Amino acid sequence: QVQLVESGGGLVQAGGSLRLSCPASGSIFSIIAMGWYRQAPGKQRELVASLTSGGSTNYADSVKGRFTISGVNAKNTVYLQMNSLKPEDTAVYYCNAEIKTTYYGPPLDYWGQGTQVTVSS
Repeated sequence: QVQLVESGGGLVQAGGSLRLSCPASGSIFSIIAMGWYRQAPGKQRELVASLTSGGSTNYADSVKGRFTISGVNAKNTVYLQMNSLKPEDTAVYYCNAEIKTTYYGPPLDYWGQGTQVTVSS
C-alpha cells in the first residue's frame, strides 16, 4: 500500500504564503507524477499543479505566477509553495500521486486525506 499525508495547511491573511508538503511512503517502485488538487465548498475538485518525475509541470491558470510545485524525485515528496494567496484560494488541498508499486504493474492513483487552506480577506 501507499500512503500520502499532506501537511502545511492553515489560516493566512490575503497576500500571505503557505507551503504544503506531501511525502509518499509504502510500497513504491516508481513515481510517475505527483500533484495538488483543491476543492472549495460547493465546487468540483480541480487541478492546481502537477509535476512529473521527468520535471514537467502544469498549473491551473488561476495560480500561475503565484504557486510553485517542486520535489517528487527527492525523498518521494511533493511541495506546493503558495504565495500572494487570495480568499478564492480557500479550499481543501489534496495530494495526488501516480505510482507503480511493482515493475510489471500499471501505475495507480493515490490520494491524501486533504489539508485545509483558509485565506482571510
